[in-house]
Amino acid sequence: QLQLVESGGGLVQPGGSLRLSCAASGFTLDYYNIIGWFRQAPGKEREGVSCISVSGGAINYADSVKGRFTISRDNAKRTVYLQMNSLKSEDTGVYYCAGVRSPRSLFSLCDISIEYPYWGQGTQVTVSS
Repeated sequence: QLQLVESGGGLVQPGGSLRLSCAASGFTLDYYNIIGWFRQAPGKEREGVSCISVSGGAINYADSVKGRFTISRDNAKRTVYLQMNSLKSEDTGVYYCAGVRSPRSLFSLCDISIEYPYWGQGTQVTVSS
C-alpha cells in the first residue's frame, strides 16, 4: 500500500527552526518522480511550499519561503525533508507532503495540488510566542 507519512511538526517560537520528514512506505521513493510540500492555514487555501525531483536535481520553492526553507531527500531512507528556519507566524498551518508520477517537468506542476494523487495526513506547525 502506497503511503506517505509526515512527522516533525510542533510548536516553535518566531525565528526558530523545525525539520519535517516525509517517509514513503509500500514502494521506494522513486515510485514517485516528484515530491511536494504543501501547507494550509486556517481559513486559507492549500498552497505549495516546495518540491523536489526524486531522481534528479530539480528543486523549487515558493517565494514566501525562499532563503528560509530547504528541501532535500534521502532515497535510501525513502524520506524527503523540509528544513524550516527563521520561522514566522505566517508559516503556521498543517503541512502535507504529496507525491506524483508524471512525465511533466517539476516546474510545470510543483505548486498545483490537484496534480498530486498521493497525500500524507499532514503535520501541524505552529509558530507562536
